[in-house]
Amino acid sequence: MFLVTGLGNPGPQYCFNRHNAGFMLVDRLADQAGARFERTFKRSVSCTTDWCGREVLLIKPLTYMNRSGGAVAEVLDRFGFSLDCLLVAYDEVSLPLGKIRFRRSGSSGGHRGMQSIIDVLGTQEIPRVRLGVGAGEPPEDYPDYVLSNFSKAELVVVDSVLDRAGQAMNCWVCEGIEKTMAKFNG
Repeated sequence: MFLVTGLGNPGPQYCFNRHNAGFMLVDRLADQAGARFERTFKRSVSCTTDWCGREVLLIKPLTYMNRSGGAVAEVLDRFGFSLDCLLVAYDEVSLPLGKIRFRRSGSSGGHRGMQSIIDVLGTQEIPRVRLGVGAGEPPEDYPDYVLSNFSKAELVVVDSVLDRAGQAMNCWVCEGIEKTMAKFNG
């Protein structure tokens, strides 16, 4: 079994925020599988799908971005996932809109949701996919920027990148992170 965690903030007011790119990805994956998220854990909603004959659990923490670690730990503890079977999806301001990057491990790069997971799990050895939400120039106010909504034109790009990221997620489950990085990082 594999676990894909999309990071974001719960609530309709955050639905199209840049910071909710991780939620947008797992929502797309669930939609493609015809699955519905349900409240199955204390701190997250989840649904199950199947890729290349392997069960995949999709979760969205309900703890708000900066406290995502507890929700992820709850699911890991319940199912006994190894960290190799976990993938965290989140927004990345330093990547241009439309780019995706998979990494086997590393620091949070200042992303507080990812830092929460690193802190709670006690390791940086956490596979992740970063979804570019950057505009090229670094924003003057990061919190305002990531909590702002995508424009209509940007949502067209987001729609395309979510499809590509979905293909990459399938590759990750079926072929592993190394092949996924070689095929989709760019």
